[in-house]
Order: sequence, then C-alpha cells, then structure tokens
Amino acid sequence: MDLSVVIPIYNEEENIQLLYDRLSAVMQGMGVSYEFMFVNDGSKDKSLALIKDLAAVKPEVKYIDFSRNFGHQIAVTAGLDRVVGDAVVIIDADLQDPPELIPDMYARMKAGFEVVYARRKKRKGESWLKLATAKWFYRILARITSVEIPVDTGDFRIIDRKVLDVLKDMPEKNKYLRGQIAWIGFRQTYIEYERQERHAGETGYTFRKMLRFALDGITGFSDFPLKIVTYFGFMVTAFAFLVAVYVLYSRFVSGNYVQGWSSLMISLLFIGGVQMIAIGIIGEYLSRMNNNVRNRPLYIIRESNVD
Repeated sequence: MDLSVVIPIYNEEENIQLLYDRLSAVMQGMGVSYEFMFVNDGSKDKSLALIKDLAAVKPEVKYIDFSRNFGHQIAVTAGLDRVVGDAVVIIDADLQDPPELIPDMYARMKAGFEVVYARRKKRKGESWLKLATAKWFYRILARITSVEIPVDTGDFRIIDRKVLDVLKDMPEKNKYLRGQIAWIGFRQTYIEYERQERHAGETGYTFRKMLRFALDGITGFSDFPLKIVTYFGFMVTAFAFLVAVYVLYSRFVSGNYVQGWSSLMISLLFIGGVQMIAIGIIGEYLSRMNNNVRNRPLYIIRESNVD
C-alpha cells in the first residue's frame, strides 16, 4: 500500500460523500495504491451509516466505530494504529483542508522529507477571536517549549512510515499529535495554502475542547508553567516580606495603623490566590500522570471492517 488517509469523523454526514469523491479523484490522478481510514468518533448523525454504505461497495474504504466520543486526537491515533500504507495523510472531513494539496505533499516526501505539513497563509470563515487566540497560542507555545512546533499548522500533513512507527511507540494518553511529530524529528518541511471555510455542518471543537487541547499541548511539551509557579513564589515571598516590614513600622514607629489589619488581609488574599493558581497548574500535570498510570485503553472500538 503506497498511501493511507486517516479521516476522523464527528457529525460530518453532509461532507462525507464529497470528501470521498475528491479524495478518490486525487488518488486516481496520482496513480498510487491507497486506502481511506474513516474513524467515527461517536457521531450522532448518519455519518456511520454513510461510511458503511461506501465500505460495502468500495474496498479501499475502511472504518472504525468508537463506542463513544473519545476526541479528535484519539480518533486520529486509532486510525494511525491500523493503517498499512508506506505514507499516511491526516485530514479532517470538513473540507477546510483541500485534498488536492496531497499530490504536492507526496512529491515533497518523495524528494527526501519524512514529514510534510500544510501551513495556513489565510483562514477563511473563522471569527476574529478564534484567529487571534490561535495565532497567539501557537506563538506562545513555540516560545515556551524546547521542541520546535510549527506555527499556523493543524494536523493536515503526510508522514512517512518510519515516523508513524515511532509515533505508535509514544504511550501518553493526552495526545497532541502535531507536537509529538515535531518532537520525533527527521526531515520536515511545509507547503503553504489558504484554508477554506467549512463546507457544511458545524465544528465539533467547542471553546472547552479547544482549551483542553491547548492545555494538552502546553503540559505535554513544556514545564514552563511550573517555572512560572516558582517565580511567583519568590515574588510573593518578597511582597509578603515588604508588607511585614510596613506593618511593623506602622505598629511600633509611626503608630498609624488601622484596627483589623487590612494590609495583612490583603496580603493573605493575594498569597492565597497565587497558591490556588499554583495548585491548579500542578494538578494539571498530576492529572496527566494519573491518566498514564491508570493505563486504561485509549479508545474502545464498537465495530470495524479492519482486521
């Protein structure tokens, strides 16, 4: 098998047929042997039925159906676990990332690169808030991690089998695949493109999911938040020392102090707030360690046509 395409699916019934048609046209034009691995991540619409209809008449269509929604990155991981191609494309089903870019990515891989990712020059159909938060998140992440994670990229990319084999040996439960692929290394390059509007349907990435995804990226590849906690600790200690000096001066020298020790209360509230933030950050890291120690299955498959 020359090429496998992994496609996570969550409520994409309006996009599946067109996506299949465009992917098929691209693959046939490339003249390669291929398979499409659809991973149904607990869809509540007719997505699974449409995929099964395709699989019944198209031998290149494979599918995995989860027992419930496990999340986008887990769905992609399940597909990567079961594809057999020498190279693998990851693409979403919303058609914001054009399948027609795959031949150029494949050609760059054949020229000697193990990873070719798509970098967005422009993102159409998205709110200014999402554009701004995404822009700053990727740049902040790039600054605080020791791994060079490409900015302005998603999961749309092609990877070589040797990269996939390493990726499958990385056991962490909180997946951030673009960070993991960057960490693996090898020769990587990119192709720029303009990301289109979603063809149909609504995105499954709510603000809560995006926030969780951002936390996975930060805690998985940086200990900078823990360093911030340490810095805050020194700052708060210095502040508390100055407040103590001021209180002692007011009490024993100037005699100008207010009954109730308002300054002491302010300092206590400030220190308590910083402590709560610190505990929350440390808790995020401990939670991820706990997930890995429990070692539960990353996903559960209800049915599949893959051996």
